[in-house]
Amino acid sequence: MAPTVLMVAEKPSISASIASFLSSKQAALRKSYLDVYEFNGTFKGSFVHYKVTSVIGHVFSVDFPPRYQNWETTDPFDLFQASIVKNEANPKAHVCKHLEQEARGCEILVLWLDCDREGENICFEVMESTVRVMKKINGQQVFRARFSAIGEKDIIHAMNHLVEPNRNEALAVDARQEIDLKVGVAFTRFQTRYFQGKYGNLDASVISYGPCQTPTLGFCVERHIQITTFSSEPFWVIHPHVNKGGHRLQLVWQRGRVFDHGVATMFHKLVVDMKSLKVIDISRKEERKVRPMGLNTVNMLKVASSALGMGPHHTMQIAERLYIQGYISYPRTESTAYPSSFDLRGTLLALSNNPNWGDYVRTLLADGLHLPKGGVNVGDHPPITPMQLARESDLGGDAWKLYQYITQHFLGSVSPNCKYMRTRIELVGGVEKFSCSGQTVLIPGYTTIMPWLAIPEESLPEFDIGESVQIAEVELFEGHTSPPGYLTESELISLMEKHGIGTDASIPVHINNICERNYAQVKVGRCLVPTVLGITLVRGYQCIDADLCLPNIRSFIEQQITLVAKGQADYSHVVHHVLQEFSAKYTYFVSKIEEMDTLFESQFSPLAESGRLLSKCGICGRYMKYIAVRPARLYCAACEEVYNLPQNGITKLYKELTCPLDKFELVLFCSSGQDSKAYPLCPYCYNHPPFEDLKVAKQVITSRKVDKGNKGSGMPCTLCPHPTCRHSVVKQGVCACPECDGTLVLDPVSGPKWRLDCNKCSCIVYLPQNAHRIATMDEQCAECGSTILEIEFNKNSTPLEDGTTSHNACILCDDLLLSLIEMKHGKAFARKHISRRGKGRGHNQAKSRNADPRMSFWEF
Repeated sequence: MAPTVLMVAEKPSISASIASFLSSKQAALRKSYLDVYEFNGTFKGSFVHYKVTSVIGHVFSVDFPPRYQNWETTDPFDLFQASIVKNEANPKAHVCKHLEQEARGCEILVLWLDCDREGENICFEVMESTVRVMKKINGQQVFRARFSAIGEKDIIHAMNHLVEPNRNEALAVDARQEIDLKVGVAFTRFQTRYFQGKYGNLDASVISYGPCQTPTLGFCVERHIQITTFSSEPFWVIHPHVNKGGHRLQLVWQRGRVFDHGVATMFHKLVVDMKSLKVIDISRKEERKVRPMGLNTVNMLKVASSALGMGPHHTMQIAERLYIQGYISYPRTESTAYPSSFDLRGTLLALSNNPNWGDYVRTLLADGLHLPKGGVNVGDHPPITPMQLARESDLGGDAWKLYQYITQHFLGSVSPNCKYMRTRIELVGGVEKFSCSGQTVLIPGYTTIMPWLAIPEESLPEFDIGESVQIAEVELFEGHTSPPGYLTESELISLMEKHGIGTDASIPVHINNICERNYAQVKVGRCLVPTVLGITLVRGYQCIDADLCLPNIRSFIEQQITLVAKGQADYSHVVHHVLQEFSAKYTYFVSKIEEMDTLFESQFSPLAESGRLLSKCGICGRYMKYIAVRPARLYCAACEEVYNLPQNGITKLYKELTCPLDKFELVLFCSSGQDSKAYPLCPYCYNHPPFEDLKVAKQVITSRKVDKGNKGSGMPCTLCPHPTCRHSVVKQGVCACPECDGTLVLDPVSGPKWRLDCNKCSCIVYLPQNAHRIATMDEQCAECGSTILEIEFNKNSTPLEDGTTSHNACILCDDLLLSLIEMKHGKAFARKHISRRGKGRGHNQAKSRNADPRMSFWEF
């Protein structure tokens, strides 16, 4: 039997391309957790059977063990010494199981992950799930393919030049992940817990810190401080105007500008009295504007922001899509010089039939290429280039704009330089000197294909040395110095690159983070304006320890990580040293937090002065205030207690009903968006679940992916197992969800469009629309154990044959009721019968005979 070679790519679309190229489009598709393509071929001269599949990004993610997950019981300082674990990044995708299943019985593993540090790290994640179940053979079993584009030629070349995976580069990513996790989470937890319960109009669910994110914000705040502290001054400039050969020329004063009005007036009178100026020098010089170097990631992001109006994060998403589709080469590269092996002519030939620049390409091929001088070849990937022909109709929108720019830049980088003649005329009157300049293009060169870089032509009339030119007018211009503008995304990217903040791949993520976390906002012109929260945070860091928001430390960390990637520094030593430094800074920061708090007090309102009265506290009986800004919460001024609420929705009083356990008034939460859900909750129970001793409840509470800034675990009434409360899942739960292991619960306020909502997934079951009232009964179906529904139909539209309006039935067993419902799940909407799998309530009984199936939730 022929040996089997398993090949793993980073994304399903890339695995499809690899299989297509290597099998000459003969590969057979087999469906599994992820697509698998199979075909026969040769490997190292031997006949083999190939299986090509993929992962979906990182296989594992780093996190803390469960004992460190509770924000209330864990001291953030302990996180610096805590162990970390690697969990499956996408458990629902079953990637680990898929890799193990496909690797079992294989002899060879070929890794086709992206050729950067992250890709190298994913290589070893794939190996962790595959190598241990592969057949053991003599010799090398694991190979690494290195490629820069998804094209047939590139894939075949990579297959013929396989190498070994680089463990040092993978360890560099491990080091960065551990450092960022421990430092970021420790500072974030402390800040969030300290400030969140003190101020009402603090619009942030989590007050995060990041070793890269915070220095990035620091650049924005530093520019904001320069703007707000800038003191404008008046200045004056003398502008003589002369007429010559039908041209009116404004001359440039050699002194530039003066800041004393009296002095400016004196010079102005002096020039006015001159009447004429004498030409003392005429210089002509041929100059050139050098063609651009190859395009790297940082420059692509800067141009996309400043010229195309596209944010860095959005740009990288589009670039990755173009790369996967085979239109451009790998978009993450630091190189700006083309390697000697790069096929420039072949790339140009692929573009020669484009209607937009085909003529230019053919001319370029005929006249010869001009390689740019300078540039850097880092050795990771060549500069970003187009790989195949595309038309606007193929891509459209921003994808076309980015592809068009990448193509024009590539063509410009192999085009002749732009040459032009610069003429400068110098004139004198007394001791004052003036000048005027003009320029004429001789050879447009690369500016033909990149017209936005063209030299503006400014012709001058003919002058002779010694000629006297009459002054037509002397203008005394008054201006005012102005502050710099807010940092544009392009300028911020340049600063981050200069100071070593992030990598070409992570820079867009850091900029996106400070915007998503309400620390800065993108304004007109793609300028980044820091918010009050962002400014206050950075000023607080500056008061306590400026290093926390300066780029120096991060730059040092990146240098150390690079040494790990090159094998010049030990992974564990680097991690230990960096964490030791940050743990000391954390201790000092905690001891001086009052200094930052003083700044917060001047910008944000105390909880007692925020919000509006909503519901009664079950402890003191007084009304609590509802604070709607993130994170939404209730505040009892008498008890000085904060009760967190679900986020991204509206909370209102629920019929003045109270919880039987603690006498708190119930509130109703309505989530935002289409097909929003509504459910009641007790503020106290939501933050302090009363049934933590129940194994199932514990499992649900600890596994829920809630906002980590919240104190409470989040137990709404639809999750509460109270046996008699009318609002608990025991009373309102109807049957098992047909899409997951959750429970369908009656939405109490959905009438007249009555429906059941799953308390785990997005499944919604629409009940008969012609019902006047629907409620759950205390009876269960004898056949399946589901709760009986009590339905009152409208008398004018009742579906009952005898015209009656009352109908008590099981939603699973009653044919009439089953025919009247519709189920919607995610984006799919169709009339669909609910499966009777497992007989409603009983479909989860295999997990626990004593557990109520309606308690079998998972991340509500």
